[in-house]
Order: sequence, then C-alpha cells, then structure tokens
Amino acid sequence: MKLIVAVASDWGIGFDGDLLFDLPDDMAFFRNTTKNKIVVMGRPTLLSFPGGNPLKNRTNIVLTRDEKFKKEGCIICNSTDELFEELKKYDSDDVFIIGGGKIYNELYPYCEEAYITKVNATAKADTYLHNFDDDANWKLVFKSEKHINNGIEFTFNTYKNMRPIQK
Repeated sequence: MKLIVAVASDWGIGFDGDLLFDLPDDMAFFRNTTKNKIVVMGRPTLLSFPGGNPLKNRTNIVLTRDEKFKKEGCIICNSTDELFEELKKYDSDDVFIIGGGKIYNELYPYCEEAYITKVNATAKADTYLHNFDDDANWKLVFKSEKHINNGIEFTFNTYKNMRPIQK
C-alpha cells in the first residue's frame, strides 16, 4: 500500500476541505500514478471532488463510519478491519491512500511507500500530515529536481517505510 499527497513546508495538506496549492504538474503526477489503480479515501475527500463523484479509471474505496452512506461507483468500508479485508482482493502495490488527513494519519504506518510532493511554501492549513522527515521508520529514497508551477517551487519525493505494519 502506498500514500500520495502534496504537503507544505510545515506538513500542512489542506484547509477547509481544499488543497493548499494549485500545482498542475502535481495533479498530472497524481493522475498518472493512480490511473487504473485502487484509491482509498475518506468520505469528505470523495465529496470534495467535482459533483462528489468518484475518480474515473480507478477503483474508489471510501472509508467512513457513516453506515448509511452509499455512492455509486464506490466501495464503502465502515471500519479499518473491513477496509483491510477488502484490500486483500488487490495487489498492495496498486493501492493508494489519497486522503484526507484522518485517513492519511491513520493508515500511513501500514504503507510501504509514500509519494510526497513537498512544496517550498506554507499556506493557512487546518489539516496536517505526519512529518515523515522526523520518523525513523521512514527514509527518503528519491528527491526530484525542483519544479515550479504558478511561482511555487516543489519537489517530488519518495519515502520508504522500513517497518510497515502488516495487516
């Protein structure tokens, strides 16, 4: 299982349900990396998409405690146990955690890799990701050259979890 996210310098990832930065290159990286894969998200993340619709060309799994929640085109799991049972049906290399904050921070210990776009800026945030640079279990194994979109510098980074929790 993998995680994919863009973070500010202070590891902020969102404010009021929205992303912090408009980075077309990062969005293209997200689309290309997750296309034809399995994406796992919380209900608020799903509802933040245009029309609250699932992402095209992906298997969309929504983790929510709301047992009445249903959405066409989505597999709904109401607990992490139910989620892990569902994920047994797929190659773990094809599974991507895509948000939001609660889902990222609950599931990152189970991930083997994290694709983190690090933005060289901060923005007002109310949602933060665990700081992988301060976690001895996670090692930075790749850092791209600098990219710039809309005047904002960022790099694509890959972290490897040296001790993922097995489920």
